[in-house]
Amino acid sequence: MQKSLHITPDKCTGCLQCEMACSYENYQVFNTSLSRIKVFDFHHTGKKVPYTCTQCDEAWCLHACPVEAITMDKTNGVKVVSEDTCVGCKVCTIACPFGTVNYVQETGKVQKCDLCGGDPACATACPTGAITFIDSNWTGLDKMKQWAEKLSNQAHA
Repeated sequence: MQKSLHITPDKCTGCLQCEMACSYENYQVFNTSLSRIKVFDFHHTGKKVPYTCTQCDEAWCLHACPVEAITMDKTNGVKVVSEDTCVGCKVCTIACPFGTVNYVQETGKVQKCDLCGGDPACATACPTGAITFIDSNWTGLDKMKQWAEKLSNQAHA
């Protein structure tokens, strides 16, 4: 079963625990600038929304890489950057429509979320459940049924 991160923006408080956990998992330091997940701050509304690589089926970053430094793990569908192969050309950063592949100045390479090998530190660290690691085939059918029920009840009121 393939799994993916599921983000519920309304639950995010902007505590940055996900960013801290990510940087520690990957670099053994608490430094949000090194995190592969970011919390976007919508200043005009006060809302905070975590975002990271969505592991696209299309994977523009993977297809754009001229040295094939980004590959897909066939067991879990995760697109992984090989630092040994990456030449730091940044083509993948341009190809990603979501801006979730980032160039790291210190290493001269790119980084992106690799789901921590199947146990994402960001999901584990999130105190509100805004970030969860769920079955990729989840469609939200239960949520749609709840909304349909709610709308049906409102129509009768």
